[in-house]
Amino acid sequence: MKGFGPWLAVLAVVLLLSALRLRTLAALVSLTWLAWCVWTWIRPTRPNPPR
Repeated sequence: MKGFGPWLAVLAVVLLLSALRLRTLAALVSLTWLAWCVWTWIRPTRPNPPR
């Protein structure tokens, strides 16, 4: 359940902005969140430092 916190927070922000008729800002938040998710998924993993 811990992993759903950020997703629910972003969803709440987007819904709130949309309800306040700030749909451009809501779209910007959505696209930024999508870019962040894609980046964390495809970014190269850091090599382990030598011991």
